[in-house]
Amino acid sequence: MPPAVVLVTGVSRWLGGALAAELAADPTIERVIGVDTVPPSPAVLRRLGRTEFVRADIRNPLIGKVIAAASVDTVVHMNISSTPAGSGGRTPMKELNVIGTMQLLAACQAAPSVQRFVLKSTSAVYGASSRDPAVFTEKMHARQVPSGGFAKDSVDIEGYVRSFGRRRPDVDIAVLRFTNFIGPRIDSLLTGFLRMPVVPTALGYDARVQLLHEDDALSVLTRATTGDFVGTVNVGGEGTLLLSQAIRRLGRVEVPIPTPALGSVGRISRRFGFVDYSPEQMRFLNFGRVVDTTVLRTDFGFTPRYSTTEALADYATTVPPVVSPGLVESTSSRLRAALGRVGDTAAAVGERLRPAPPAPGLRAVQDA
Repeated sequence: MPPAVVLVTGVSRWLGGALAAELAADPTIERVIGVDTVPPSPAVLRRLGRTEFVRADIRNPLIGKVIAAASVDTVVHMNISSTPAGSGGRTPMKELNVIGTMQLLAACQAAPSVQRFVLKSTSAVYGASSRDPAVFTEKMHARQVPSGGFAKDSVDIEGYVRSFGRRRPDVDIAVLRFTNFIGPRIDSLLTGFLRMPVVPTALGYDARVQLLHEDDALSVLTRATTGDFVGTVNVGGEGTLLLSQAIRRLGRVEVPIPTPALGSVGRISRRFGFVDYSPEQMRFLNFGRVVDTTVLRTDFGFTPRYSTTEALADYATTVPPVVSPGLVESTSSRLRAALGRVGDTAAAVGERLRPAPPAPGLRAVQDA
């Protein structure tokens, strides 16, 4: 049975606004209510159509009155921030993500009209480490639990949603674990990172990247809202790319940097507003992450139109290349060769400074 009244949080962002507009265009849905702390931009507002925008903070218990007064039967939670800069700092970000979700779930629990809850989650809950499997399935857990930031918030949020499901077993819950978004219109962490003319990467690593086109993300959210799928599903495009391949195809210059120096680069980038990527995102740039999408195709019933390669190619149409592909390869080769020479020199110096081995027959003892 299609929903009658749908509430969508986070409609001031592109994806939330696009979902609200898509639902508002469906004549079988009586009302669509969009909630956010800030009003949408004029462009997004024009797209919303008959969506009723309510300026409200989900951290405030008053969100319960909005749900109860409108007899909302379906809630789509998308108001989850992935960057501290977008929320005014790490503390407000955590309040919005965790406290806001708790207040929203409390309001849903108290409203008997709510029959369906859809969570826009992320594959970042699987973490990123050298111990990761080649492919994550929905039944797997992080080998190294995220210690902070967006990934840690997402793990906590999913835990609260599972607890809500135990308290309200009559509510159908769908958890969508999206891979990295990309496309001509959406603004995500990865798109901002790949727009940089010179892209810093971790020296000695080449992460596998799995992308999801913005149009496929919108289609999955729409189907999850109006359909009857219950459970957790990984959502990503078919295939993967190496990070170095993605950088070259976009006409960017890759600059490999030793891993300890990446933290300083990240802090400088955040300070000057270039790209707001945290230590957890830098770990992703080291190790990458790939998810299995069998459940998406079989149980959920959706096959993305765009593969990872096709999604990147569509995004590339809006990103003018800094240099030609041939020049990218030659420049990257020169940079790698220079860094290799530095590494060889450091290794030679270290070898000369290495202490001589102990004489045969003597026991080597080091002072504590």
